[in-house]
Amino acid sequence: MRLAALAAHAALASIAALAVAATAPTPARACTSIVVSRGASADGSVQVTYAADSHSLYGELYFTPAKKNAKGAEREIREWDSGRILGKIPQPKETYKVVGNMNEHQVVIGETTWGGRKELVDPEGKIDYGSLIYVTLERAKTAREAIRLMDALAQEFGYASSGETFSIADTQEAWLMEMIGKGPKGKGAVWVARKVPDGFISAHANQPRIRQFPQNDPENTLFSRDVITFAREKGWFTAEQKDEEFSFADTYGPTDWETMRACEARVWSVFRRAAPSQNISYDWLDGVPGAQMLPLWIKPDAPVTAAATMALMRDHYEGTKLDLSNDVGAGPYRLPYRWRPMRWTVDGATYVHERAISTQQTGFSFVSQSRANLPNPVGGLLWFGVDDTYSTVYVPIYVGIERAPKSFAVGTGSFTKLSWDAAFWVFNRVANQAYGRYSDQIVDIIKVQRELEGGFLEAQPAFEQRAAALYAKNPRQLTKLLTQYSAEKADGTVERWRRLGDELFVKYLDGNVRGDDGKMLHPAYEEAWYRRIVQEAGDNLRTKRLPGQREPDPKAPKAPEGVAPPKPLNAGSIYESHAPAAASAKP
Repeated sequence: MRLAALAAHAALASIAALAVAATAPTPARACTSIVVSRGASADGSVQVTYAADSHSLYGELYFTPAKKNAKGAEREIREWDSGRILGKIPQPKETYKVVGNMNEHQVVIGETTWGGRKELVDPEGKIDYGSLIYVTLERAKTAREAIRLMDALAQEFGYASSGETFSIADTQEAWLMEMIGKGPKGKGAVWVARKVPDGFISAHANQPRIRQFPQNDPENTLFSRDVITFAREKGWFTAEQKDEEFSFADTYGPTDWETMRACEARVWSVFRRAAPSQNISYDWLDGVPGAQMLPLWIKPDAPVTAAATMALMRDHYEGTKLDLSNDVGAGPYRLPYRWRPMRWTVDGATYVHERAISTQQTGFSFVSQSRANLPNPVGGLLWFGVDDTYSTVYVPIYVGIERAPKSFAVGTGSFTKLSWDAAFWVFNRVANQAYGRYSDQIVDIIKVQRELEGGFLEAQPAFEQRAAALYAKNPRQLTKLLTQYSAEKADGTVERWRRLGDELFVKYLDGNVRGDDGKMLHPAYEEAWYRRIVQEAGDNLRTKRLPGQREPDPKAPKAPEGVAPPKPLNAGSIYESHAPAAASAKP
């Protein structure tokens, strides 16, 4: 998402004896979404995740109240990425309440942008992918209805964006929908949607994933009537090829090695952690001839809890060949992030940094639960967080609220003006502070994160039982209860995070580490890092003795040796170590 707004922030410094240059900035691949079908979840909920990643997106919780619209009322359409006004569209008689990316009927939509064929962008389109999401949420009661509405809106008003994959779910079904426009003067869009089979999970990350699909199975597959004929007209699918051979992804979003590495690799990481028993191979992502491509969906090894889904959204490829904490770019404190540009050259050869699910430029993210066994105001739940998924705290926000918590609300802060009342800035402060000594500070951060999330998860069953009982007796009181509860959890979390930022600042002042007794300590680097220093500058830094200098006292304190590397925090199964402390992800 927000591809036009993402530009490289820095250039690599030139190094003596190397011809080093950053390549021209290209649109960054952003966003990750996971879909958990009802039968794959531990509690029968349908789950969707979404990380809205952009270097220029301010993370906040959008809130649109339900409304009865007057005859002739119109809705202004602003492009989500740029704020540019695209036009106005007629309003229906009634629109539904929308909290973040979920509406009052527990319909939820997420997305990832993959671009695709540039010639298919319609410059005269009147509804972009972001507006398509939020307008649809205002009008749809089910996931299937959402798919039909998105098609109808694109056909009537013209689709103004490039290729997208949407996650669309309700209390019963979860779908993947892939869409791309028809280019200048080609009003509308071509698309295909597939229902995630019950008992399975899927994911997408800025690359189209639907290839061949059933063409006579409307219960599980929907598509635009011209999705194949349009490709034939363009010459991308020949008359000699059979319809059943048609691949949406390969036709409308052809891929390359760099895209596989930055995008499909994130899907692989979700699958490898959700189903470690399947030993899903990395070979296809690395371009190995004859390798088997990733499946569209997989069956997880165990029922997936909300805590396990949160864990899936926290990933730097720990314990794999792509682990961002291992190469020299991680620095001495194993920072699993790389600043832009992601693509660069040395002596004419092109290289890339890895792109993991957890990334520093996340504006907001969520894990949603849509649950048929609870009334809509209680069953619809967003576990909502801002900034980096690895260090955020997912706070319970119920769809039955009447306003957003102040710390998450639109208007509390902005991308250009810091406010300590705004969750976005408080969480960014802690995360950015930790980047300087990451392997140490992230331990302190995760401890508090798990305390908070564990407490929320532990309290959830009893609170929801109380709320569901109130629904039948006094719906108005229920609205107040849900609003107050969500606000207390959100604003309390932000206050605790403010204190955490202060604690970390005091503890890690000036590169030191303050011990439990308050005294400043000076922990050594890892041994491997000292060896890298020696390899690059050892001749200049090695100690020497001057002529006549006395031998060192053998009883004198010795220089510190390098320490062993820390154990990865997130290398295990999602069903074990990375669950919040008070609520294990193990089913």
